[in-house]
Amino acid sequence: MKISKRLGLCSILVSSTAMGAQTHIKGVVDVRASFVDSVTSYAAGGYGKLGLDDGSQLSLAQAALELGIEWDNNISLHVIGNSYANEFEQNLGLTEAYLKYRSLPSENGYRWQNRTGIFYPKISLENNAIGWASINTLNSSTINTWIGEEVRVLGSEFSLTRLGKFNDSVYDTTVSLTAFTNNDPTGALLAWHGWTIGNQQTLWTESREIAPFLAHQPGGEIAGQAQKSDPFKEIDNRIGYHLNVEIKRAKKGRIAAGFYNNRGRPYIVENGQYAWRTRFAHVGGVWNFDKTLQLSAQALYGDTLMQHPTRQDAVNNDYHSAYIALSKRIAKHRLTTRVESFGIEDNDSTVGDNNDEHGVALTLSYQYRLTKGWFLGAEYNGIDSYRPSRWYANEPRKLKEHQLQFSARYFFSK
Repeated sequence: MKISKRLGLCSILVSSTAMGAQTHIKGVVDVRASFVDSVTSYAAGGYGKLGLDDGSQLSLAQAALELGIEWDNNISLHVIGNSYANEFEQNLGLTEAYLKYRSLPSENGYRWQNRTGIFYPKISLENNAIGWASINTLNSSTINTWIGEEVRVLGSEFSLTRLGKFNDSVYDTTVSLTAFTNNDPTGALLAWHGWTIGNQQTLWTESREIAPFLAHQPGGEIAGQAQKSDPFKEIDNRIGYHLNVEIKRAKKGRIAAGFYNNRGRPYIVENGQYAWRTRFAHVGGVWNFDKTLQLSAQALYGDTLMQHPTRQDAVNNDYHSAYIALSKRIAKHRLTTRVESFGIEDNDSTVGDNNDEHGVALTLSYQYRLTKGWFLGAEYNGIDSYRPSRWYANEPRKLKEHQLQFSARYFFSK
């Protein structure tokens, strides 16, 4: 960390203390032993759908720290950093940083809220733990693995909530609208990685390797694309938006639906980074039958477009993914089963860049609460997928991949 950043953080802490604010620090450390039967991982620029390469290894899956400062005027600051280390990469950086304001309820039971800064749009139903970690499983679903890798924004989110207890109802209803920038290349990694399963979040300003394909070679139709994609870059200076509606019943569950559109001009390119036009709708819900049994499900469907400067289609994909999960807690034990189906339909005629794929995935997860903050876990991930583009790397088009992980996670709060 640079000296200027350290001094800046110290000044924030000193100022907050002087103003009588409350400071909270939370964190998580996740160390895993992994046994993988696959090919080169998507995280290393390959076609494997798991976050780690073939073989066994010990890794730091996540080390996250959240700093929160809350003032008496209902304004709070939230800064979240993440790090990871495995056999092919190590990194440390920022994932979210935003100011938040939450008003008091009005006489009619309405409350509004604002987040401004770098943050995840309200999409994931799984990643609600410290550092955007997944709660019931070690690895996220294909939907939220993609969100963690490629969907994050610099923007401002306004939310209005109608509180049920003020209106003779057991339901709270929230409508949120976000205006954002810095998410133009979103869609590139989904096109060239496909749907994947992992827990690694792309750090702000971090770029990610793309898998090899013929059209990306010298002389190919997409030779101008950089070797790494930078998901959080602003290229066309257009404002995107995300609309979300959530209905929540306290202690029982919630349902949510939303629409995301980055409004990218897909024919604009800057230093090998294209402004993809990426849109998707999502819907999902979580329901607690009692204090020990939870059912959750989510589906996402969208399209993405990248064009040549001549405005001819280079990549034109439709995509979808859905999962359903059942989680059962028995004393200190938690068992979770998640099944998924996913696919991409390639609609363009670019030679040497076939993004078609379809597949299914199964996750079986076990967690044991050892003591306060400490959790031991074991998880199996299996993926059966068909992806023709693996031929570019001399790998089988149809591939079954397996992963077994053992984890020790420690959550702390001060």
